[in-house]
Amino acid sequence: MLKNHGLRATLGYLRGKVNAVTGSQKPRLLVDLRDAAAVDWTELPGRITDPVTVVDRPSRIAWIMSPPGKESGGHQNLFRFIKFAEEAGHRCDVYLYHAGEVAVDLQVVRGMLESSEAYPHLEGEIRVWDRTTGVADGTDAIFATGWETAYPAFLDPGNARRFYFVQDYEPLFYPLGSEALLAENTYRFGFHGITAGGWLAHKLSSEFGMKADSFDFSVDRSLYRFENTDRRNEIFFYARPVTPRRAFEFGLVALEDFARMRPDVTINLAGWDVSNWEIPFDYTNLSSLQLSELNAVYNRCAAGLVLSLSNMSLLPLELLASGVVPVVNDGPNNRMVSDNPFIEYVPASPVAIARKLAEVIDRPDAPEHARRISQSVAGTTWADSGKTFVTAFERAMRG
Repeated sequence: MLKNHGLRATLGYLRGKVNAVTGSQKPRLLVDLRDAAAVDWTELPGRITDPVTVVDRPSRIAWIMSPPGKESGGHQNLFRFIKFAEEAGHRCDVYLYHAGEVAVDLQVVRGMLESSEAYPHLEGEIRVWDRTTGVADGTDAIFATGWETAYPAFLDPGNARRFYFVQDYEPLFYPLGSEALLAENTYRFGFHGITAGGWLAHKLSSEFGMKADSFDFSVDRSLYRFENTDRRNEIFFYARPVTPRRAFEFGLVALEDFARMRPDVTINLAGWDVSNWEIPFDYTNLSSLQLSELNAVYNRCAAGLVLSLSNMSLLPLELLASGVVPVVNDGPNNRMVSDNPFIEYVPASPVAIARKLAEVIDRPDAPEHARRISQSVAGTTWADSGKTFVTAFERAMRG
């Protein structure tokens, strides 16, 4: 699991499996406790408030991240934007930050990256973070990429400009407690945020006074495209029982209602192997699929249920490209990311969601509608999002 899903997802899963612990133990967090103890965000140091500026040359960027996994979508998207920075002429170095007792096996990580179709090749170095040396001399910018990495980014003694690549509101990943508090505090570190979608930029600027830009979500049209012109009699559910913000159990309640309404429709579950879960309706367990396998599945489906309780998933736009109607729980965290008129935003009622899924399946013009919704994202490219990101970064570097 660690190899496929990365350190963060693995730790979250293991926490959920532990029911009782006996004997003496020490706190185990994603952040090194020494780093957490050393940060005082109430008095920001000069290296944060008066960082280096770069006007007329490429920048050297340090990206601090947790070790990536084969199926870690957040890391895959992060690497996409590091590649955009490289293509714009900037030098990028990756530092793998890990607070656990087991050392990061850099050879294994590199092997996974080289063999995975989901990760672009980077020209820069990939190394393990060393708190005694920090980032390389001459680094102009440091990107934190997850809440735990904001601590070493803050503590680096150089005057590199600090940035925060924010893909979700991470305090929501935890129950009310130490991790949620430590994650929330990172938005007070004085970094410049560049966020995935507008909801996060709005939230961080309005609630924490954080300088923040955002880029739009997009879709890789080489992977996701409209192919099936026939009527479709299947639906898709993004099933992630190990990711609470994807509301797996809530989705099952809605799908149980839908299965009673339309027992003839095939329900596909993908995102995780759910064979060990008791699911009260007939379904097809697709487990974790390769990116190259998804389009064929999507093109069998009329609707896709994607629940997001924090920042919206990338899946709705991918579904649209394949002619699938995304059914998404309504809320500013989703609407402020995409206002595509073909996304069906539904109140978080299981019955309402089930009813909407049935409406999508039963549309008289479903094949024609599928073509229209695919065309609605025809002009959407990650390259445009990359340009927005690079422009925001370079503008901030000029001070």
